[in-house]
Amino acid sequence: MARVRKIKIITALDIMSLPAILYLIINNYIPMYGLIIAFKKVDFRKGLYGGDWIGFKNFEYLFKTRDAFVMTRNTLLYNLVFIVVMTTLGIMVGIMLSEIRLRYMTKFYQTTILLPQLISVVIIANLVFAFLATETGLINKSILEPLGYPTVNFYSTPKYWPFILVFVNTWSGIGYSSLIYFASVIGIDRELYDAALVDGAGKLKQIFHITLPLLKPTIVMLTLMSVGRIFSSNFGLFYQVPMNMGALYNVTQTIDTYVYRALLQQNNIAMSSAAGAYQSIVGFVTVLIANWIVRRIDRESALI
Repeated sequence: MARVRKIKIITALDIMSLPAILYLIINNYIPMYGLIIAFKKVDFRKGLYGGDWIGFKNFEYLFKTRDAFVMTRNTLLYNLVFIVVMTTLGIMVGIMLSEIRLRYMTKFYQTTILLPQLISVVIIANLVFAFLATETGLINKSILEPLGYPTVNFYSTPKYWPFILVFVNTWSGIGYSSLIYFASVIGIDRELYDAALVDGAGKLKQIFHITLPLLKPTIVMLTLMSVGRIFSSNFGLFYQVPMNMGALYNVTQTIDTYVYRALLQQNNIAMSSAAGAYQSIVGFVTVLIANWIVRRIDRESALI
């Protein structure tokens, strides 16, 4: 009887997982067949997949251009900064939310922080433009000009954009990260804090000696998941927020935006496929290396 019940439970769980499995197959696995385009010379007279095999020539051409260094540098460095900033602020905001005792205030702050996550990137791009526009932007018209400073053409000045992109990414994504840490913090046994309080431990000591050690599995898991996407980028953030301005390519060009431009603006399907394959392979290897390092330090915290 117990065996039959167990089979029914497993069957029910399998049925519930079918939509997600189908999504992965259709959206992630079937398109992998297109990677062969990276090793071919596309000739539309022979069909998309009928071109001649040219081996790694598309990759050779890609890495001979300056674009390969720029897009790899930008993708890697931005994501490293995003991981550090989002992890640090996510933990801080999650802990602060857990300290709010009024339930309706907790709900209010959760909703307020999460709201930017739900806003379309098109709207975010226009909000940023409303602040940064040279002629009508809030910063130029309401701050710089009244103070007697010259206006700044942000959309042709690359040096400001690393800070702008990090700020916009943090503002739009901090809600999701902080709520995960918040859920982990409120799951910690409150008796541990009561015992620490009896022993004379202040709030900071409680955080450093109870909260953070018990958050370690969550921190490691989220960091490893972020490392898995370290060679991917938020396309909307790097393409739509800078308004696709050519003057900013040196600081906004990532692998994802390069693939898009190579595919739709230059019609270079083989090159975009080679860049995508490069992105996937290096990202996969990065995850394995990061997981191996975690296993050497703390085997229980590793994903695989």
